Amino acid sequence: MGCFRLLRFADSKVPREEVDALQEITATMGVTRWKFDGESCEIKMVGVTLVPPKNAYHDISCECETNSNVFHVVRIMLKGYNLPGMLPPQLIKLPYLREIDFAYNYLHGTIPTEWGSMKLTSVSVPVNRLSGEIPMYLGNITTLTYLCLEANQFSGAVPPEIGNLVNLKTLILSSNQLTGNLPVSLGLLRNLSDLRINDNNFNGSIPSFVQEWLQLSRLEMHSSGLEGPIPTTISLLNNLVHLRISDLNGPIQGFTTVRNMTGIVKLVLRNCNISGEIPAYIWTMKNLEMLDLSFNKLVGKIPASLSANRLQIIFLSGNMLSGDVPDSILRQGASIDLSYNNFIWQGPEKPGCQENLNLNLNLFRSSSLGNNLGALPCKKDFTCPRYSNCLHVNCGGKDTMIKENQINLLYEGDGFVYGGAAKYFNKYDAYWGFSSTGDFMDGNHFQNTRYTVSRPLNISELYRTARVAPISLTYFHYCLENGNYTITFKFAEIEFSNDETYSSLGRRIFDIYVQEKLLWKDFNIKSEARGAENPLIKQVYNVSVTNNFLEIRFYWAGKGTTRIPERSVYGPLVSAISVVSDFKQCPNVRNSGTARMVVWVVGPCLLFFILGVLGSLWWKGCLLGKCWRKEVYNSILQACHLHRSGNLIALLNESLRPAVKKEELELMVKVALLCTNASASLRPTMSEVVSMLEGKMTFPDITPEPGTYTEDLRFKAMRDLCPQKEYQSSSGSQTQTSSVHNFSSSTWSNSNENNPNSRCSYNSEYCFNSTG
Repeated sequence: MGCFRLLRFADSKVPREEVDALQEITATMGVTRWKFDGESCEIKMVGVTLVPPKNAYHDISCECETNSNVFHVVRIMLKGYNLPGMLPPQLIKLPYLREIDFAYNYLHGTIPTEWGSMKLTSVSVPVNRLSGEIPMYLGNITTLTYLCLEANQFSGAVPPEIGNLVNLKTLILSSNQLTGNLPVSLGLLRNLSDLRINDNNFNGSIPSFVQEWLQLSRLEMHSSGLEGPIPTTISLLNNLVHLRISDLNGPIQGFTTVRNMTGIVKLVLRNCNISGEIPAYIWTMKNLEMLDLSFNKLVGKIPASLSANRLQIIFLSGNMLSGDVPDSILRQGASIDLSYNNFIWQGPEKPGCQENLNLNLNLFRSSSLGNNLGALPCKKDFTCPRYSNCLHVNCGGKDTMIKENQINLLYEGDGFVYGGAAKYFNKYDAYWGFSSTGDFMDGNHFQNTRYTVSRPLNISELYRTARVAPISLTYFHYCLENGNYTITFKFAEIEFSNDETYSSLGRRIFDIYVQEKLLWKDFNIKSEARGAENPLIKQVYNVSVTNNFLEIRFYWAGKGTTRIPERSVYGPLVSAISVVSDFKQCPNVRNSGTARMVVWVVGPCLLFFILGVLGSLWWKGCLLGKCWRKEVYNSILQACHLHRSGNLIALLNESLRPAVKKEELELMVKVALLCTNASASLRPTMSEVVSMLEGKMTFPDITPEPGTYTEDLRFKAMRDLCPQKEYQSSSGSQTQTSSVHNFSSSTWSNSNENNPNSRCSYNSEYCFNSTG
């Protein structure tokens, strides 16, 4: 500390040759604005723009010689400035330099030869445009303890000379284009504690010499190119805290032995061709917080009791697990994904289907039932009340009206649905939904919720928003007419930029399945669209629907960058999906659009109408009791009289009348009256109200229950308007037939046929008798 204090004195300074070297170094890197104070060892100005980028950061450290006031540069950080130059060979002019961090820039070229003769301890150059082979002279820097080359364009094999770096503790080579076998000399890196080789094109199997890395606490091999099986010698790595291996090709293998990894916190063995049962000891690991065994061939049951008390994230999707879903796994605050398995079907009475559970639980396709119930958990005895022939979804966005081929189409939004590591969403009134699996790695919070993205770009509204997922995202549509369909995908890479900054260097790669068949492997939006932020349309034709069910799945197979422009940006992204029948045209939603307008226009009018009634009651001092009932009765009676006289439009202000159609206003009033039913079971939910107004749900055929006649003022008004012989009072002895729609379950239940003589029932008249 004394040395650093001395730097404040006038005679304490950085040597002139080092100050000049810094000028050369920054110029080579592309810095155009540079000012360094050698007296204080401070960077006063740096960058290529007057205002530095949002996340830019710089730092420089100096240390003094023993018994001297001379200070030397030992550390340089220029991070996030989008510097467009090259790695500077002039670093060799700083003989005391130990650490460099040039991450998140736009540097090109390769690692300079001069660096091979330096005594660096830390080299961090991720997220740049560095290319060529990893130079063998890096192996000369035997002082290195940290080497990060992630998210560049290095190619070729890893040089055996890297095995000379015997002091190396961290080696990160992820997201490059490296090939060949891992050199045997890497087994000499016995001080290695962190190895990450994700997203590469290596050859061969995972080497057995991994057993030499006994100090290893973190090992990542997502889509490395290496093949299985996972060597049994990995069981010797008792210090592992994070073990992440996924998307291995190779033969079917048994469960990797991890019993001795008692300190493990995150265990990911996804899509590794693992068969057999999950070992019982997995459920007893005291430090385990995350378990991802998805997309394997695991069988067996989940035990009735778990003692892994810290386990909060469990992904078992895409296996053949069976039995019931035990209460033991339904933990408060947990995220559990059991989709795509063979569990007993989880009906509405099961614990996992109860409301107000404080956890994220995904049970989509968790049962092997052959019918649609297997895909749709927690819904009992479901039958389709109607069948559709098209679907349009604005993924991650809001409801949006789009005109395509002279037809108005409503793209239904799901942006209001908050994400979760295990999410099942079903829009019951429209018969579609989605299943989302995955927790973004290394995110800033334990339970991720950022599963939609939006950007204020100058492109069509559908492309400004998108839904994303860390591992798997499935959109499904049930109650779909059988036949052939055309599916249109709309994409735009809105998380990367289209300029000369590090944000443009990201690569998003995922696979697309339709009806469980692989459609596109290693799909890259930016590449297909020839740039980020460009709209992209992809279509697939003659998609066969034979069981009234359509399934579209996006899967992240471990490829692409994961930290551009920041951590946890990866995985499937989709802006919109369109499903259109090849044998029927989608209905023009002009009526739906007008129906929404009726909601917006007529709704407030009726609200003001009701408020006017309430105001009048308040003025009369009789807001409660008989006066209230009489006023409501008079109001409903007025609406009925106006309709019978063909003048229902008089309910509206004159300025609004030209915009509203008579039949739509009639529907609005019908629905409004239905909402005032005295019986709670007969009142529709808000989503059902909207569906009826949009024409997606037919108006229910309902004759009121006898017990409601005397209490429901709407029926009193109806009796005054309809002949007594056609509408019997509840005081009579005649048994009334009824057809009841219980809105609380969103399903139809008809107890009897409608009475054809009831001219004033909901079905035909109820104050809306077309014959007058």
